[in-house]
Amino acid sequence: MTGYSPTEAAVRAGVDLGYVERLIELDVVRPDGDSRLTKGDIRRILMARTLQGAGLPLEGLAAAMRGHQISLDFMDTPMYERFATLADETFQQLAERTGIPLHLLTVIREATGAAAPEPTDRVREDELEVMKFVAEELRIGFREISVERMLRVLGDGLRRIAETESNAWRAELFETRLAKGMSVPRAAFESNTASANLDAMTDRALLALFHAQQARAWTANIIAGFERVLAASGLYTKLERPPAMCFLDITGYTRLTQEQGDEAAASLAERLGRLVNRSSVDHGGRAVKWLGDGVMLYFRDPGPGVVAALEMVDGVADAGLPPAHVGLHAGPVLFQEGDYFGQTVNLASRIADYARPGEVLVSQEVADASTDGGATFRDIGPVELKGVPEPVHLLSAHRSV
Repeated sequence: MTGYSPTEAAVRAGVDLGYVERLIELDVVRPDGDSRLTKGDIRRILMARTLQGAGLPLEGLAAAMRGHQISLDFMDTPMYERFATLADETFQQLAERTGIPLHLLTVIREATGAAAPEPTDRVREDELEVMKFVAEELRIGFREISVERMLRVLGDGLRRIAETESNAWRAELFETRLAKGMSVPRAAFESNTASANLDAMTDRALLALFHAQQARAWTANIIAGFERVLAASGLYTKLERPPAMCFLDITGYTRLTQEQGDEAAASLAERLGRLVNRSSVDHGGRAVKWLGDGVMLYFRDPGPGVVAALEMVDGVADAGLPPAHVGLHAGPVLFQEGDYFGQTVNLASRIADYARPGEVLVSQEVADASTDGGATFRDIGPVELKGVPEPVHLLSAHRSV
């Protein structure tokens, strides 16, 4: 027999049977002639519970559905199949069956934006797919801490993508139709219909962009490996005056844009862009690419690059923007398809991560190559940087008086 009994549906939705019976009574979900419920009905049960948790009364929801003011019929469409239901196993049982540490399995739930589950909570079906990824990483030798970091970064990045996509759908499709006088069900139906083709296209575009980013990241690994081999073989000559890579990050940029919205983020990016482009070009550099909370720059000469960095930090403060922090490192770089790769780039990024708000930190290589007197340096000493095997000697840069 196809479909689910009310009892089975309650189990899949993680609710009491009485809750399902109440929804049937209110006509929020409608069993067929054999008293069977569909996967779409289970999603409606989950949505009803979510709406109730948000403060919307079930009775009001049912009344609005009877009056055709709202509808949950969209839960039957293919794009909503990604609203996963519960599997048969708890997190504890899954840990015992697979040998994956329980704490790593619970991180999967956290990576989806939900609260950490209890060991006795049931796993969702989509989380079982992520579990396979975790199991394979552990099998081939990834450390647990590395797997956890990857899950959290993936979760955070994809959360931002999903929120941006959802906000755009609401603003560009749904609310524009409401503004034309459409009812909520009609506006939702037309918006979903208009965006139906985007569903599969979004998945493919997301994967294509991710693969392109992987290609760049993997290229950096390849270059780093080749640099090491050539240096060890004596086939790699250090430049007397190497170029410098510079990373400028805005402290608290993500939090600010989340609190003040897209318009504030666009205004901030515009002001920062004018300031960075002016300072970098004036000192023989250029912005290579804009990142989530800052920018990567290239300077053919480290000395002017330091002066530009100091100007940018002061300019950011004068413009009323959140404080910037900067890191610079000098050394050989590889240029490919408009981007720069190699250990020099990676180390400059790590130095920027270490810098405090309003601070410009440089490596010893940058200080040694800065002979034009445009800046002075105060010694910090060897510092252990995240992801860098050996301590790096850092100095703080300041304007010459």
